[in-house]
Amino acid sequence: MKVKSLKITVMTGIAVWAAALTVALPALAHHSFAMFDFSNTMTFKGMVTEFRWTNPHVILLVSAAPKAGAAEEVWSMELTSPGNLTRMGWSRRSFKPGDRIELEFNPLRDGKHGGAFKQAKLLDTGQVLSSNLREAEKPGLK
Repeated sequence: MKVKSLKITVMTGIAVWAAALTVALPALAHHSFAMFDFSNTMTFKGMVTEFRWTNPHVILLVSAAPKAGAAEEVWSMELTSPGNLTRMGWSRRSFKPGDRIELEFNPLRDGKHGGAFKQAKLLDTGQVLSSNLREAEKPGLK
């Protein structure tokens, strides 16, 4: 009777671990940063069109003409989670539509209009908002 009980316990343990790995692997895959070119940094001035304070990643939409004489385009910047940004002093009001900014980011590898946000300087106030705690000069706007 004890051997049968031990076999059931071992099999249950294996099934629990297998289920945990099945759930965890897609979550790990979601957080790949392979789409960004971290060897390249771009900077341009633009205007905030939208600031999406949502999980799993905050998104900043900026209207800009990165090249002189080019038509304006909307660029999508991916940031970290709202929780991480909150710990750095940011809030859902850190950017507002119409804010003029100088944006620094790592572009998408495929050349599309987007990237991984590094920092932005609010041109009207001079405040710098960084998504990296070590690089943050000032806390986010409240």
